[in-house]
Amino acid sequence: MALRAAVLRHIRVPVRTLAATGPKPQLQWSLCNSIRLFSSHDDHLTKEEVIDRVLDVVKSFPKVDPSKVTPHVHFQNDLGLDSLDNVEIVMALEEEFKLEIPDKEADKIDSCNLAIEYIYNHPMAG
Repeated sequence: MALRAAVLRHIRVPVRTLAATGPKPQLQWSLCNSIRLFSSHDDHLTKEEVIDRVLDVVKSFPKVDPSKVTPHVHFQNDLGLDSLDNVEIVMALEEEFKLEIPDKEADKIDSCNLAIEYIYNHPMAG
């Protein structure tokens, strides 16, 4: 689903309206004219931006002491959160970065470091 959204976001197809009368125009389709080249440099977040925003989300969680939050903090071991809190933090990260993290991947995110790496490497994070 995420791959489909990424591809659709970058595809540009020329559209021309046809008159009711007259000959049909010849459409010249060119790959270069239709697809914006994929680039990680156009609107991708920097690692520092991701770190700052992830830490802000975790610090704003009600059960977390903001002074304990670092890029390498573990949600359960260091912050004393339970698995339900972990799910809520991942959901808050999805909302902050406007992306959807599949359940299989979300279950693996149990620290700020893993959240930072996942979001930084996600092509749709914004």
